[in-house]
Amino acid sequence: MIRVILTDIEGTTSSISFVHDVLFPYASEHLPDFVRAQHQENPAVAEQLDAVAETSGVAREDVDALIEVLQGWIREDRKETSLKALQGMVWEQGYQQGELKGHIYADAADYLQRWHDRGLRLFVYSSGSVKAQKLIFGFTTGGDFTPFFSGFFDTRIGAKKEADSYRNILSELGVEAGTVLFLSDVEAELEAAEEAGMKTAWLVREGELPEAGRFVARDFAEVDTLLQKR
Repeated sequence: MIRVILTDIEGTTSSISFVHDVLFPYASEHLPDFVRAQHQENPAVAEQLDAVAETSGVAREDVDALIEVLQGWIREDRKETSLKALQGMVWEQGYQQGELKGHIYADAADYLQRWHDRGLRLFVYSSGSVKAQKLIFGFTTGGDFTPFFSGFFDTRIGAKKEADSYRNILSELGVEAGTVLFLSDVEAELEAAEEAGMKTAWLVREGELPEAGRFVARDFAEVDTLLQKR
């Protein structure tokens, strides 16, 4: 029986266009001024810039060069933990100032609450930082959804296409793999979760449904039909 639902965000609970057409441009526009203003006074920002310098080989004291590296990573959609952390800080500022509102599909909003009320434990696993995850669910157009979740995981637990990452999550949760259902729109992530023993559902919200040896759903209502059978 499924007792835990682990969900991706982008393309699963929230639209890809919101992330790429709203969040990424916002971070790209505001990150330079944010870093220049915070890099000396804010230890959290300084810590992430240390990581950027180490990864890129750019001199730590050259803040403008580090900003250029970060902007390049944004354009490449790099899954660098330091970038995700800094983006989360910039987005937090935008959400708190009312300039950003998180997108969540109506069906996801509906069933996240239903599943929570039904006693299922809900978790998020996304390449975005935990801070960014909490922001997108905490400041949605439909209200605050963070109370429905029992926890959040980002790439500090491991890369999303690696089976060991899902084994690490199982270890953190302390549950049997077969009691966890992972939701994602990326087949390689589903394959990794399946290798770790999790059950999966492939969210394909647009386009032709693929022929696959796994459960495929258009939305969370269809995922719920799978849950009712287990």
